[in-house]
Amino acid sequence: MANNTIPIHVLRHRLSWAVAAVNTGNTTTDLTSGTSYDLFTANAVNDSFVREITFRPLGSNAVTVARIWINNGLTSATAANNTLLTEITLPATTVSQVAALLDTTVCLNMGVPAGYRIYVTLGTTVASGFDVTVKGGDY
Repeated sequence: MANNTIPIHVLRHRLSWAVAAVNTGNTTTDLTSGTSYDLFTANAVNDSFVREITFRPLGSNAVTVARIWINNGLTSATAANNTLLTEITLPATTVSQVAALLDTTVCLNMGVPAGYRIYVTLGTTVASGFDVTVKGGDY
């Protein structure tokens, strides 16, 4: 027998983003040090839902990798509190006044437990950086 036969919809839609351009590289393999960007904190009581994360280049950038991390709401300085969810290659971009720079979107479509956080890091430092936006909602 199924536990839930009725779809759950978010109560309130949410947009969240890094407060500064994401442009500094971080080569740590566990999120415990270096530059990381806090993107999203789940609702403190009723969990949240993250549909997608979009990386919008702000100009010319070298190719790099974006790593998306989940943190259990405790300090990210402790490796056991973090896990690497996924990573995606962000292509090199060249700013143009006649052609659009293309976004890169990671579809997550996942629930996020109450108080958990989502961070992002880049594999290498890039020149112009990225605006990184999370689209989701709270239950």
